[in-house]
Amino acid sequence: MELNSVKDSASVTGALMTDVLIVGAGPTGLTLACDLARRGVRALVVERADALFPGSRGKGIQPRTQEVFDDLGVIAAAEAAGGTYPVGMVWQGGERQGEHRMFDEQELTEDAPYNRPLMLPQWRTQEILYARLKELGGDDVLFGAGLADLAQDEEGVTARLADGRTVRAAYAVAADGGRSTVRAALGIGMTGETVDPNPVLVADVRIPALDRDNWHMFPPTSEGGGFLAICPLAGTPDFQLTAQFTDGTEPDTSLEGVRKVVAARTHLAADAVTEVRWASDFRPRAAMADRFRDGRVFLAGDAAHVHSPAGGQGLNTSVQDAYNLGWKLGAVLRGGAPEALLDTYEAERLPNAAQMLGLSTRIHRGEERRGGATRQLGLGYRESPLAVETRTDLAEEALRAGDRAPDGPNAEGGRLFDVFRGPHFTLLAVGTDTELPSVEQELTHVHRINSYPPYGDGLFLIRPDGYVGWAGHGATGLADYFRLISQGS
Repeated sequence: MELNSVKDSASVTGALMTDVLIVGAGPTGLTLACDLARRGVRALVVERADALFPGSRGKGIQPRTQEVFDDLGVIAAAEAAGGTYPVGMVWQGGERQGEHRMFDEQELTEDAPYNRPLMLPQWRTQEILYARLKELGGDDVLFGAGLADLAQDEEGVTARLADGRTVRAAYAVAADGGRSTVRAALGIGMTGETVDPNPVLVADVRIPALDRDNWHMFPPTSEGGGFLAICPLAGTPDFQLTAQFTDGTEPDTSLEGVRKVVAARTHLAADAVTEVRWASDFRPRAAMADRFRDGRVFLAGDAAHVHSPAGGQGLNTSVQDAYNLGWKLGAVLRGGAPEALLDTYEAERLPNAAQMLGLSTRIHRGEERRGGATRQLGLGYRESPLAVETRTDLAEEALRAGDRAPDGPNAEGGRLFDVFRGPHFTLLAVGTDTELPSVEQELTHVHRINSYPPYGDGLFLIRPDGYVGWAGHGATGLADYFRLISQGS
């Protein structure tokens, strides 16, 4: 694949025209497409496979991602289709040895309405996002449309698909996974390490004879072989099976291969596995792209960072890449914001991805438990150029610009998340009667509440992705901030 400068406008005659080309219809690409659709931004998703991904691979939706899904209007569907994680049960010699809790329990608090991971198989997550995209009128997804080559110039991106069709877009986003063809075409390096040299088999299976009350865990035995775990997938009749093998072994992903490993490492007979619905193998890696942007092309999701599945951070970090990029592309393409706003995507997401990559690796190696950090509610952008804090002498624990905006009660009896929901900014006045500046209502909604401890008192401009962009005791400096995000404000 070549990446050249397109000089001849005739070369794109007859091209499919769109604002944003999204390569990959996984959770990252579909989340971005949904966010752009509700902003009136045209997006075309191209996916080389003939259908949505069929497996359960990323099955844990962390609390921060549940908040994203709340804002996108899919949390009810996700909760209806998914469920809570079962308690682990350790087996040995065909006998139950005792429970093993995979997660540290977290208390439900007023400012964080989602406090535990939601189990939702990846294929179901993608179905829900795809259905939402259609509801929003953005159903432009081309399946069986592999990318042949990509070029960019000062005004846009031109992509040629494997079937000969051409796409012309203002921007392109690589959401095409860890083996991203777009990243390779751009020549962006991927720096990382093998977290564990031992290959792992993962499969969605049917085992009618096994109860669904626990996440069944079979530790390695003296007879050889690594761990094996069988987890009931909420909302389905399936189980996700994961089995570790020794380095140098090639896992057999066939029905007979899966049956063989189940019979060898558990009390179950081989024919207890009645069906293998999807299977794959991998070696746990941790790697991150050297940069997340090249001109008019952005990397998101696994194309930008690859995680060990331990801790359930990969899919969640990927969804939040899309959520961060969506409002910025919308602001530039529809809101008149300066193109420099897009530089903040890498500035904000690369450090977050690095932090979550380290967490995933430590959990995989047993150096850290799945606790509060895996919920991703503590992540923020305090060091971002879009985090402007004008207050001084704040307490150490005070909410600051760049932090996640907490939920809480609003004056009308609903929730703050109800106020924030949608593609707009929210100017939130907390415990103050200071005069508020006039704002463009389509861009920014204004709301007042009484003093509320998680915020303290003051003015807070909440970004469309649920983080505090600007904070102050009065409105001085707010107009300058608006110029960062919209030339029309």
